Amino acid sequence: MGNSALKAHMETAQKTGVFQLTGKGLNEFPMDLQRLSANLRMVDLSGNKMETLPSVIGQFSVLKSLTLNGNRLAVLPEELGKLKKLENLHLNGNSLKNLPSSFGQLAALKTLSLSGNRLKEFPLQLCQLRHLDVVDLSKNKIQRLPDELEQLQAIELNVNQNQVSQISPHISRCPRLKVLRLEENCLEISMIPNSILADSQISLLAVEGNLFEVRKIQDLEGYDKYMERFTATKKKFA
Repeated sequence: MGNSALKAHMETAQKTGVFQLTGKGLNEFPMDLQRLSANLRMVDLSGNKMETLPSVIGQFSVLKSLTLNGNRLAVLPEELGKLKKLENLHLNGNSLKNLPSSFGQLAALKTLSLSGNRLKEFPLQLCQLRHLDVVDLSKNKIQRLPDELEQLQAIELNVNQNQVSQISPHISRCPRLKVLRLEENCLEISMIPNSILADSQISLLAVEGNLFEVRKIQDLEGYDKYMERFTATKKKFA
């Protein structure tokens, strides 16, 4: 991509606060963007070939939305945690195995998409994020949902198409969790904690494609209470 095309995108971004350059085969983050770090609110560099995100990303102090889907990112810099106004972060289809420890400092984050990466463990940094609403961790290699998850503030958690075979009963203590998606994992019926059904906020539990017939969940203790929540939510949105 020529310098003139990049310059045109930069000029537009200076006026709008939005920089979008997708599917252009970029191997690296356009360092010229640094000049706009004080006024860029949205950056979308999806569908490129970037393997790293430079530490200067931490200087984009007013950034609200960062979209880097479909790149080749294997690691994220610690400086990412400096983005105190970031609300939406989309990193689907990369090669991330873990998240930086500073991730828990993204105080404004509401929506996080990490579908199609290489995560083997649930990123516990997410439990520090007080405003998180929606988390998509589908199509990774996560094997268990640990006790610490009780701190998660999210309303919706998508862990479809992972390798989950264990769920901590503590997940029922998540204060705001309404939707839990666990389709196409490695769960036995005995691994579904009764507390999720009997004693949680969860009103949509999706478990199709595991190691049991879905209708067997009706035999579990607490299923009636779950169905009350499920029906009430359905009526609310009908």
